[in-house]
Amino acid sequence: MAKDSVANKNAPIVDDEEQVQAMQVVAFKLRDEEYGVNIFHVQEIHNLVDITRVPFAASFIKGVINQRGSVMPVIDLKKRLGIEETPYTATTRIVTVIVGDLQVGMLVDAVTEVLTIRTKLVDPKKTVSDRAMEKFLSGIGNIDGRLVTMLNLEEIVALN
Repeated sequence: MAKDSVANKNAPIVDDEEQVQAMQVVAFKLRDEEYGVNIFHVQEIHNLVDITRVPFAASFIKGVINQRGSVMPVIDLKKRLGIEETPYTATTRIVTVIVGDLQVGMLVDAVTEVLTIRTKLVDPKKTVSDRAMEKFLSGIGNIDGRLVTMLNLEEIVALN
């Protein structure tokens, strides 16, 4: 039974009236901007815990945490995306994502909500002038004029 609910979570949503596919997105804030990732990749969201620094790790790796007996790396998402850092607050969260066989935590300023975005309203065109940063984005979602920058998790968790 639980397996069915997971399968349904990962399936695209289809609006019967318009036969339009949609996807569910976990939206979160980095500074004043809203970003999102497909809910398919999100395992859980938890409060900020102590993060153990790792010597010689990539600059965007904040450190590691103990996740149910396993060591999980935590990415400072603002640093990875070249966004100016801000202090942690009571709303700072670690979003645990799974990309392939890799489980990674991402530090975000706040998780806002789970959104349903029609796939036709996600513009895959990149609007970033910096070509190096462009690879981290998969598109811009538009929900009633509200823009959500969709992230390419495969590139974000890559170490290069």
